[in-house]
Amino acid sequence: MHRRERSENLKNNIKYLIKSRGETQLSLCNSSGLTRTTIYNILEGKVVNVQHATVRKISDFFGVSYEEIETIDFEEKEIIDSSISPQGNMNPAAVPVIKESLVVQSLDKRIGELATIYPLTYYFGTSFNLIGVLLENEIRGMNEPGDLLIVQKGVASSDKEKLVYDKLTGKMFITHEVDAGSDRVCVIGDIIEERFNGLQR
Repeated sequence: MHRRERSENLKNNIKYLIKSRGETQLSLCNSSGLTRTTIYNILEGKVVNVQHATVRKISDFFGVSYEEIETIDFEEKEIIDSSISPQGNMNPAAVPVIKESLVVQSLDKRIGELATIYPLTYYFGTSFNLIGVLLENEIRGMNEPGDLLIVQKGVASSDKEKLVYDKLTGKMFITHEVDAGSDRVCVIGDIIEERFNGLQR
């Protein structure tokens, strides 16, 4: 594939990934350590030969493959992925694994930033904005310390169990119903998957 084609793919993928992941050019710059000029020049098509280190920083930020960000069309690929069975040939999403005690203070950080700070696990599916919550305390009758909950951050749909933080007790719990008017609880997000202790990988 020619350099011009690769840089065109890179440009289109950055635009699509910023939009689809709820990021901004600024968050990409801040978390990847790249300058706004660098990102601007790529998005305006002013550079044909983008340095490998730059491409790697961008792909790491979005949790996607270094090779694929220059060679495939992510928008097209994700449309196809979301219309086939989850058992199909999907690329896993990189999910930062955060200890229970650090989750609440991490909620205002973007996934791309969290992925550079915390260890990663991978999730096969079409969800986005995912974090892994590594439990340090038992959730009575549900989960033990060491269990990993894959949570879609900030989302609260009606049909899924939610991971919720009780500010008064400082403990996490799982519920279907959340009182939207309550200041006492903080909704971490919808639970997408549970991985029980010892089955992390």
